[in-house]
Amino acid sequence: MKEFKYVYGPVPSRRMGLSLGISPIPSKYCNYSCVYCQLGKTKHMTNKREEFFKLGDILHEAKKYIESKVRFDVITIVGEGEPTLYSKLGGLIDSLKELSDKPIAVITNGALLYDSKVRDELYQADIVLPTLDAFDEKSYRKINRPYGKIKYESFFEGLKKFSENYKGQLWLEIMLVKGINDSKEALIKLKEKLGQIKYDKIYVNVPVRPPAEKWVNIPTERSIKMALEILGGISIESLVSEGFYSEIKDDYEAILSIIKRHPMNNFEIKTFLEQRKSLDIRKIFEKLAKNNKIEKIEYKGYVTYRVKQ
Repeated sequence: MKEFKYVYGPVPSRRMGLSLGISPIPSKYCNYSCVYCQLGKTKHMTNKREEFFKLGDILHEAKKYIESKVRFDVITIVGEGEPTLYSKLGGLIDSLKELSDKPIAVITNGALLYDSKVRDELYQADIVLPTLDAFDEKSYRKINRPYGKIKYESFFEGLKKFSENYKGQLWLEIMLVKGINDSKEALIKLKEKLGQIKYDKIYVNVPVRPPAEKWVNIPTERSIKMALEILGGISIESLVSEGFYSEIKDDYEAILSIIKRHPMNNFEIKTFLEQRKSLDIRKIFEKLAKNNKIEKIEYKGYVTYRVKQ
């Protein structure tokens, strides 16, 4: 099958099952440059909403993909940056609901929730997954490194207002970074912030994939356990995913299509190939190793593969 430009997957989501991804923005366009970002450093820092790609083109692809009868559990608008920067987000959500009866989820950093128009558009989604890593301006700038004009107070008030009026499922995600937000004091401050938000779930994550900054480290097991107890969260690492999927028949090309948007480690690639009953696993790893367009990053005992941007 010819590779699509805006639609990809389904890929495994440890929170939502098989996720059919929709990417409405170009690579690395974001209003954050998070120190832990698995895609690397943000290359296009912006807070301006644009119709980066024609809404009709995205929907044409989505319709074609959905009609191919590929199995998936949820449609996730996420992309390779911040999806709320897409100015036609509301129209995208509404139109996807007409194409499928599956839930529509949006994974967002939440930075633009201070904008009432963005909040109105996101109210139409079935699941919204914002990030809340910081508890004050200092930690916000150290972890998320937002676009210059965005302040923690406006971000948090926007998230709070959204939670008060949203009728769908609000799932917060907190990324723990060793030495910044994993101490008992920091976690208590985060808990105080959580007390002001109406949410359904909290997911606690750690930077298991290669981060944008090399100094970023995973907190200790003791700190993670303490965070789960204080915050009342769910550990994403403890959830089980179904595995990666691609419609592309050629095993090597299938892997390339996935790692353009979703980095895979050596174990994930091996499992993916075994599920497809590939007979050339060793040769495929050799081809990946020789491809100079692919980054091979050793991190925490894993080798992660991602396409260079």
